[in-house]
Amino acid sequence: MSDLPFDDELAPLYSLGQVAEMLQVQQAYLRRLDQHEVISPSRSSGGQRRYSRHDILVVQHVTRMTEEGMTLIAIRRILELEHQIAALRRELDEARGRLRELEGPPRKR
Repeated sequence: MSDLPFDDELAPLYSLGQVAEMLQVQQAYLRRLDQHEVISPSRSSGGQRRYSRHDILVVQHVTRMTEEGMTLIAIRRILELEHQIAALRRELDEARGRLRELEGPPRKR
């Protein structure tokens, strides 16, 4: 049996209104995040914003940072850097795995 869309954290299932209600924020705030390219939700065939569970978590993270007084420009840069750090950590883990494979089993003395 295949996975259902709601099992996929990246599936764009939630409307702007649903997310605004869930997070108790204004719809205009969510639109502003999209306009400033802080979060870019998917679009339905009719052009309506559709948010995934992952998008919602990012909006929560962004909301905490705005409450701490950060600007949307600064937040966008922070998100970019967090994404780069995550990618570098994945690369490092892969490199360590390849190194372990090349080294082979530990030698006995």
